[in-house]
Amino acid sequence: MLEGIFSGLTTAIMPINLLMVVVGCFAGTFIGMLPGLGPITAIALMIPITYGFDPSTGLILMAGVYYGAIFGGSTSSILINAPGVAGTVATAFDGYPMAQQGKAGKALAIAAYSSFSGGTIAAIFLLVAAPALASVSLSFQSADYFALMVLGLTAVSAFAGKGQVLKAITMTLFGIMLSTIGTDPAAGVARFTFGSMDLVDGISFLLLAMSTFALSEALLQILRPTKDTRSDEQKALKNLGSMKLSKDEVKTMTPVIARSSVLGFFTGVLPGAGATIASFLAYGLERNLASAKEKLQFGKGSIRGLTAPETANNAACSGSFVPLLTLGIPGSGTTAVMMGALISYGVQPGPRLFVEQPDVFWSVIISMYIGNIVLLVLNLPLIPYISRLLALPQQLLVPFVLFFSLIGVYLVTFNTMDIHLMVLAAAIAIGLRLLNYPMAPMLLGFILGEMMEENLRRALMISDGSISFLWERPITLVILLISIAFLLAPLVGNTRQWLRKRKAVPNDGEM
Repeated sequence: MLEGIFSGLTTAIMPINLLMVVVGCFAGTFIGMLPGLGPITAIALMIPITYGFDPSTGLILMAGVYYGAIFGGSTSSILINAPGVAGTVATAFDGYPMAQQGKAGKALAIAAYSSFSGGTIAAIFLLVAAPALASVSLSFQSADYFALMVLGLTAVSAFAGKGQVLKAITMTLFGIMLSTIGTDPAAGVARFTFGSMDLVDGISFLLLAMSTFALSEALLQILRPTKDTRSDEQKALKNLGSMKLSKDEVKTMTPVIARSSVLGFFTGVLPGAGATIASFLAYGLERNLASAKEKLQFGKGSIRGLTAPETANNAACSGSFVPLLTLGIPGSGTTAVMMGALISYGVQPGPRLFVEQPDVFWSVIISMYIGNIVLLVLNLPLIPYISRLLALPQQLLVPFVLFFSLIGVYLVTFNTMDIHLMVLAAAIAIGLRLLNYPMAPMLLGFILGEMMEENLRRALMISDGSISFLWERPITLVILLISIAFLLAPLVGNTRQWLRKRKAVPNDGEM
């Protein structure tokens, strides 16, 4: 192992590879800032460029683009509520409200430090635990994946405001319903497509995320124009002040970074999971752990609510390389594109990669340390300039968001039907938002719905239609028990609050 690490270090610090880390991080950060253009598009464009390179150099460049895009995606989420990549949707929940309060610089600094910490901690985990984690991820079966998806859906309580649990559950079910549109993964039959060939592949997550957040936000700005708030924002941006965090803020962030790094990394390790699911899970976990007073801050500019998803999505990026490099199984859609590129280089990802090409494996991991430092150095000095985006007049900013939202989705599929769907989804989202329905549970249901269905059907087939798979394996049972605990936690808290109020009424009467 030590020999492999030294071999990887020698490869990673070669001038060409160091240059590729910087180029990849810069390109990824820039692409991540543009709503709709995610790391998959960027990496797909990089494949022809990297054909002439050594496999290590090519993979280092693509890895730099990957975590650079996740790092940069938080910028558009925070500033204009238009997530650059799917993994930064949860960042907008508290990042955007913070920017609206005139703390855009601080929000971007928190995102930068959280991303750096999550990525660095995960890279250390990857270096130390990759071989052991490969065997753990191999032991996961369909029943365990189903239980994990249920755990993800119990995070719905995290997105429910006071008295909104029923609305959040309704939106989750709506998201699961939307995930069933398209081709049945088991039977291969088209369902809920209404005879349209454009719906055979289902609805794109990017389309749904952009329409429910970016497009609906821009249209709401037109429908509900605010009085002169933009001039106040311009004044605030002229005096962004120090981006240094206070001791109390660092104290608040530290335990969140520790928890979210571990959660994000292990979520990324599981094939099929990824930065998006990791960020939602981390956000849900933090809100469930928060005190009643802190919970009220979530969705209104909470430091914990911004730190958790930013840390988790970068940690998951590093974690997703474990199944790719050690098992030959992509941990996310982006690593699936990377796997195709590796095979085209003549490199076969899998357990033999350790032995046959250790320089490829270890150089990528070591380049992650370097990449995280490059990203921090690259982004922190640029924050005052990036924050100036908020100073744009609303008349310019709204068309800009509308343009990038629509063009970003169109450039992925080149299908005009997606534009029609996006406008329809945005119109529905506006109606739901005006009725005070939360959008995040719908996205969570949509992400996890398809994976949950696939694994449930597979588990039922393996157990001959019996539901005994729910308690036969200890891993499945433990995950389901944790899910039940998460689901009951808000109920127990509300019951205690109700009992306290009930006891207080007679005492007041006696006085």
